[in-house]
Amino acid sequence: MVANSTSSSSSSSSSRSAGRAQAVTPELRSWIVQQAQAGYSAPVVLQSMIDAGWDETVATEALENTLRGHLEEAARSKGLPPASKVPEPSLADSPLFLDAGDRQVHVLMTMARPRVVVFGNLLSGEECDAIIEAARPRMARSLTVATQTGGEELNADRTSNGMFFSRGENAVVARLEARIARLITWPLENGEGLQVLHYRPGAEYKPHHDYFDPAAPGTPTILRRGGQRVGTVVVYLNDPEKGGGTTFPDVQLEVAPRRGNAVFFSYERPHASTQTLHGGAPVVAGEKWIATKWLREREFH
Repeated sequence: MVANSTSSSSSSSSSRSAGRAQAVTPELRSWIVQQAQAGYSAPVVLQSMIDAGWDETVATEALENTLRGHLEEAARSKGLPPASKVPEPSLADSPLFLDAGDRQVHVLMTMARPRVVVFGNLLSGEECDAIIEAARPRMARSLTVATQTGGEELNADRTSNGMFFSRGENAVVARLEARIARLITWPLENGEGLQVLHYRPGAEYKPHHDYFDPAAPGTPTILRRGGQRVGTVVVYLNDPEKGGGTTFPDVQLEVAPRRGNAVFFSYERPHASTQTLHGGAPVVAGEKWIATKWLREREFH
C-alpha cells in the first residue's frame, strides 16, 4: 500500500540539501492526518514524503508531531485525560541488548500497545538474594495507596507482604535504580522508593491499574509528591515453582516470573484505554519475591 503522494512544493526548498529550510505547513499536517485516517502506516507515509523530496529528519519530526497532536485531540474529544510524556527504552533498530551502565541487559520481548518490554539479566542471582535478605526483616502486610484519602490502606485484592526501601538506601538498591533509569531514559529522581513484595502459595494481586484515579478525592494530595505515575518496572527476584506471573488481561499476556528478569510498562494517561490493567497471578507452588519501581512525571518527594 502506498500513501497518496505529497509534494514538497509548499516547502521553502524541494531539495534534500536544503532540508532544514523546509516548512511544515498546515497543508502538510492535514495531509498526514488524512493518510493516517485512510489506514496508511507511519513508515509508509514517511517513505512517501521522502520520495517527494522531503528531508528525512524534517519528515520524521513532522510525522511524529502531527500524529501525536492528532491522537491527543481525538482523545480529548472522547473525554480522556491529557497524555503525559512517558519513560521509553531506546529500542530503535530492535537491539537484542541494552547498556545499563554496568551491565548488558537482554531485550526479550516488546509490545507497542500496551507498551510492554521484558528485560533479561537486569540483576544477577547474588543481587536478587541481597535485596531479599535486606528486605526480609522489614516485611509486613502490603498496603496500597488510598486514592480516597491520599494515605495507605489494606486491600483484600493484594495478599502479599511488603516493604519499601528509600531511594538509594543501600548499594544493591542504588545499582538497580541506576540501571532502570538508564534503560528507560527516565530521571532517577522521578522514581518512587523500591518496593519488595513476598507472595506465598495462594497469594496474588488481582488486576488493577498503577496510575492514580483522577476522579478520586485523595488524588490531588498524592500528585503533589511527584505527579502521576507514568510507568512501572516489576523485577523478579526468585523463580516460583508454579504460578506468579504478571498478567495483562486486556491483551491476554502473561510474563513469566524469571529470576533476574523484569517487565516494564508505561501508561501515557490515567485511563483504561492504555490497556495496562495488570495483576500478579496466584502463586501455585513455592514462593515469589519481586521488587517494584514506579515512575512519576516529576521528581518524587
